[in-house]
Amino acid sequence: MSQTLAVRAVLFDLDGTLLDTVLDLHAAANAMLRDLGRDEVPVDAVRSYVGRGIANLVKRVLAGTMVAADDPAPPPAAAFASFKQHYARENGRHAALFPGVREGLEGFRALGLPLGVITNKAEAFAVPLLEHVGLAPFFKVVVSGDVLPRPKPDPMPLIWASGRLGASPAKVLMIGDSVHDFHAARAASCHVFLVPYGYNEGRDVRDLACDAIVPTLADAVVRIAPE
Repeated sequence: MSQTLAVRAVLFDLDGTLLDTVLDLHAAANAMLRDLGRDEVPVDAVRSYVGRGIANLVKRVLAGTMVAADDPAPPPAAAFASFKQHYARENGRHAALFPGVREGLEGFRALGLPLGVITNKAEAFAVPLLEHVGLAPFFKVVVSGDVLPRPKPDPMPLIWASGRLGASPAKVLMIGDSVHDFHAARAASCHVFLVPYGYNEGRDVRDLACDAIVPTLADAVVRIAPE
């Protein structure tokens, strides 16, 4: 990649890229398990289960295994309802911005680039979370996991958001923390940067052939230029 990448818009993943939300998800997961009379799970397990939306998180927590998300069946209704009830209370309570996030977003905004969020989190949780932590004003579009027929790693959300931001996907940069962000970006013909600190289901993003690994969003700003 050249020293600077010319783009017309930037898209961001939410959990694991902008915000550390594991403590909120962990609290909701254990409250669900208590409702079901089940043993609680450690926070590191929940951290590894994040990345494919809340329904898959619930299935993984119940099964105690990553592969539970490969089953197309929905999670048990009572468990899913319990998790959503508890997560509505916990959402944003312990969430924290990763280092460099606010500085990075301010830097992108100063370049005049329109910004958006692409997340597999349900809209009922994603939008209030962004508002709670004060990031909502940065974004012109937020595509949650239940807004379109197919979430990440399908390219549909990235292509749709690119259109909303007035840019061809080939001129859009996606910044995420996982293999799902990588595959969605590549399938949409977007550029993709990955951060090494998020949730990638126990895998190392350095193994993925992205355009760049950036330590923080602030480091990403200096590597791009508006076209």
